[in-house]
Amino acid sequence: MFEQTVDIERIEQIVNLFGNFDENIKRIEKKYSVIITSFGSQIKIKGDVNDVMNAARTVEGLITMINKGEQITDQSIEYVASLVEDGEDGKLSAVTDANCVCITSKGKPVKPKTIGQRQYVEAIKQNTITIGVGPAGTGKTYLAVASAVSAFRAKQVNRIILTRPAVEAGEKLGFLPGDLQQKVDPYLRPLYDALFDMMGAENFQKCQERGDIEVAPLAYMRGRTLDDSFIILDEAQNTTTEQMKMFLTRLGFNSKAVVTGDITQIDLPDGKKSGLKDAVRILKNVDDIAIHYLTGRDVVRHRLVQEIIKAYERSAEKK
Repeated sequence: MFEQTVDIERIEQIVNLFGNFDENIKRIEKKYSVIITSFGSQIKIKGDVNDVMNAARTVEGLITMINKGEQITDQSIEYVASLVEDGEDGKLSAVTDANCVCITSKGKPVKPKTIGQRQYVEAIKQNTITIGVGPAGTGKTYLAVASAVSAFRAKQVNRIILTRPAVEAGEKLGFLPGDLQQKVDPYLRPLYDALFDMMGAENFQKCQERGDIEVAPLAYMRGRTLDDSFIILDEAQNTTTEQMKMFLTRLGFNSKAVVTGDITQIDLPDGKKSGLKDAVRILKNVDDIAIHYLTGRDVVRHRLVQEIIKAYERSAEKK
């Protein structure tokens, strides 16, 4: 049986690494079929050579995250392990050294949690239009909203405009109660939730009343020119080619736009081509437009979301 030792500088690192009732260490042990014990300022890992070496690299990566003030979760363990598996754990500092994008209304810093997310945030900063494509849970919308609020607070833009196409996911809009605004509000709820988190409900309401923040269906964008604005189009996979062109040509002076979507979850009627798919193809070589792909590795929701995405990808490959 092979054994490797990892040195720990402070006892707090061990406490965070092991987690409540040693749940983090048990997860690493199960993943690599190793035995992990701590002796003073050392962690000993026993098992087969390759398993021990991978487990040790995972532990070292997690300690790097702890040193940067990160709390270890199931998701962070899986992420570091995936980097080790692909031989990319040396890139972990790209995540741990990432700057804060925004501070939420509760004082919590919003930071990229994966390499892909950091690259996405950088693309938003450096380009006038950024198209973020990826599965559910990769932070596409949340990080875009955080970037928008940050730009608004820094007075780089005067308005934040968030929009989505009102396309039914297997349900009919007409059956919902209320007037048009009340009918489309459920489609815009994820955008409201992100803004509430960043700004607080009261502050958001004041900004909305002043017209500094607008959350509206995509149809409301037609005929407008949006200057000095940070514009986010969410669920863009459900736009038609015509709608996408209409949206992108709303861009005015000193404005920035982020388009987000998941091309595996298109709810358009049969025969309708996704505007997001077309935009990715048509705009891929246009200067000042970035197209960034997030993957299952960038999922920061419950670990099962990652497993679900992988299962669907395997099924699609078989088909």
